[in-house]
Amino acid sequence: MAEIPADQRQDPAFFRSGGEQIGRDGCRVPLPWTGTGRSYGFGSGPAHLPQPAWFAGLAVEVQDQDPDSTLALYRDALRLRRELQSEESLTWLDTGRDDVLAFRRPNGWTCISNFGSEPYPLTGEQVLLASAPLAGDALPGATTVWTRAA
Repeated sequence: MAEIPADQRQDPAFFRSGGEQIGRDGCRVPLPWTGTGRSYGFGSGPAHLPQPAWFAGLAVEVQDQDPDSTLALYRDALRLRRELQSEESLTWLDTGRDDVLAFRRPNGWTCISNFGSEPYPLTGEQVLLASAPLAGDALPGATTVWTRAA
């Protein structure tokens, strides 16, 4: 969340609470499109809320060059979604762990999310998409994969 100085805040919750509730302003700054400029490419003038300096590294033009960026992950997910889309049903899978959730879709792909910290073994599946690098043949904590039987 971006740090917004009190004199530049705009969320009504901030003013109604006398500044005790900061509201959503730090979550509502414009998306950075370029790594330079007063509004990081969001428009020709300054943004309605100040943009934090660290936003420059998250701009679309920066992430567009990084195959491991969040932007690349979402583009890959959208491409795969078109390819994998099927009827709107799923089958929950027993992972043997409370911190790992998995389901299979009718056309043979599986989504596995490891909400824990211990790796979860992947057994022979072809990984189609991963939200973070894998640890060999294991799904690290705080990571989700889409797989298909190899």
